[in-house]
Parts: sequence; C-alpha cells; structure tokens
Amino acid sequence: MGQVLKLSVKLCIAALALYFSAAVYGEVQYRVALARDVTPAYNAVNLSERYQPPSAKHWLGTDNLGRPVAQRLVQGARIAFHVGIMTSLIAIPIGVLLGLLGGYFGGRVDSVVVWLCATVASMPGLLFILAISLVAGQGLLGIYLGIGLTTWVGVCRTIRAETMKHRERAYVQAARVLGYSHARIMFRHILPNVAHIILIQFSIRFPSAVSTEVFISFLGIGVQGEPSWGIMINNARLRLWQGVWWEMTFTTIAIFMLVLVFNHLADYLRDRLDPALRSER
Repeated sequence: MGQVLKLSVKLCIAALALYFSAAVYGEVQYRVALARDVTPAYNAVNLSERYQPPSAKHWLGTDNLGRPVAQRLVQGARIAFHVGIMTSLIAIPIGVLLGLLGGYFGGRVDSVVVWLCATVASMPGLLFILAISLVAGQGLLGIYLGIGLTTWVGVCRTIRAETMKHRERAYVQAARVLGYSHARIMFRHILPNVAHIILIQFSIRFPSAVSTEVFISFLGIGVQGEPSWGIMINNARLRLWQGVWWEMTFTTIAIFMLVLVFNHLADYLRDRLDPALRSER
C-alpha cells in the first residue's frame, strides 16, 4: 500500500511539473507577443483550418476560427496558475493574520475575528465574487480580488484553532516570561509551528480558485481576449451538436487532471504534516 501511495504521489508531482512547465511556456509566449505587439499564435485566426480534428499537424485539433486547441490549452494553464497563486497570496495572508490575532489574544479581538468570519461566510460566495469582479472590472484583476477577498475564512478558522492550542504551551509561556513582545511570539514562535497548515491550505485553495475562475469566465465575466479554460468550454459547447468534440473534451480533461492532482497532493500533505494524524499513526 505504501509503495502504491508513493508511486501515485510521484505521478502527481510529475503531472504538476508538466502543468507548471506549460504555464511557464505560455507566459513566455504571451510576453514575447506582447513585447512585439503582434497577435500571438494561439489567437491568430485561420479560417481555412477551422474545425480540424486531432492530427499530426494539430495534435488536439482546431476551433471554429482555426486556432490550435493545444496552444490555447497551454495559455489556459498559464491563466490557471496566475489565478491560483495570486488569489492565494491575497487570501492566505489575510486568513493567517486574523487567525493568529484571534487565537492568540482571545477576548474582544477574537470576537471581532469570529464576527468577520461569520459575516463573510454568510454571504453567497459566488455572488460576492461576481460583485467584486464587476466593480474591479473585467479581467484578471477582478478575478484576483473577487476570489482572494472571499476565500480566506477557512484559512483563518484553521489557523485560529491551532493558535489557541499553541498559546498555552510551554514554549509560548516561556517566551512571555522572558518578556518577548506579542508580535515576536506570534510570528517567530507560533507561526513556524502552524506553517504546515498554510501549505495544506494552499494545495486545497489552488484547485478551488481555478474552478471558480473557470466558472466565472464561462459566464463571460472573467478574463477577456485570452483563452481561459472557461471561455474555451463556453465556445466549445455551442459546437458539440456539430460533432466538434475535441475542444470540449481536452479542456475538460485538463481541468479535471489539475484538480485531481492538487486534491491528491493536499490529502498526502495533510497525512504527512498534520501532527494529530502523525500521532494517531
């Protein structure tokens, strides 16, 4: 069983490396085209080659405008990594900071943190994300802010619970006796002991943020002019009845595999890094 688990983790890491390499290649391709002020190959219209099925020339076929699906999938991976990383950089620091403050100080500070968590959690998440995206404007910035500012609650609650456990432990009591400041105790002593939670939360949040961006782009509110996976699915669904199956199929597989890889890695990291689960074993 252990060998099977190790093999599956290695396969997930290899798949993640492949996705990351595709995202880096897509970013280079995008930046070069932007610097040269030319239409990138994945957006170049070629009506003479539209609706081409997968072949040696076009591995994953072409869409209704003759654009290669493979190159557009690579750009979708680029956007997915942008969204997953940037939204995590917004949500995780907010959740960690509020969780540390509420769990360490308790009392009124904790009450305010709990109230904030309950208020944000009580709002319809998707509607809140759509509202922020519309106010910030269509594009990736609206996606970053919309997802990042609405998904920190889970991180905050987890960090708060762990901080409440650690604040009563001997090393924290010793730091207080030595006269260390509250900030030093929180960020130099408690935070390193709950850092594994941040890694686990990142691996959980990443696929969730990507899925949310796909849905928002599918509705036409997300990124514009770039081949997000949501836009590709929205375009492909209109041509399924014509027998053009490859764009929808390969885009769906790309999303499914990315979410599956991160979910599996999140489970593995939780089993390995969570002290409670390690003590049970």
